[in-house]
Amino acid sequence: MNLALWILAGLLAVAFFASGLSKIVGTRDQMITKTPYVEDFPQGAVRLIGLVEVLGALGLVLPALLDVAPALVPTAAIGLALVMIGAAVVHLRRGDDVAAAVPALVLALLSAVVAWGRLGSWAF
Repeated sequence: MNLALWILAGLLAVAFFASGLSKIVGTRDQMITKTPYVEDFPQGAVRLIGLVEVLGALGLVLPALLDVAPALVPTAAIGLALVMIGAAVVHLRRGDDVAAAVPALVLALLSAVVAWGRLGSWAF
């Protein structure tokens, strides 16, 4: 189970890092083309969400790899799950199809699994 949690945390870290980095460095027009919800938020808020995703991605793996404050791994996973629940709510409140909220809900669920595993029997 420990290996499965490492793999899951690594895959989530890659996904969140890539998503966050695109929000930080991408232009507003590029982001609106890919993700129309960006129209509803100021550029600073979108960049802040990107920063939270990048920091969360680093928090999923670095504390355990470096053996420095490994309790930050489940904390980062919980934070990312909450961000993704917020993303799903944004999609639903905008009137997007439920299908638009599904990726965020899947990422929230997978982040919750990492948090549960690292807070439970498979803590570092």
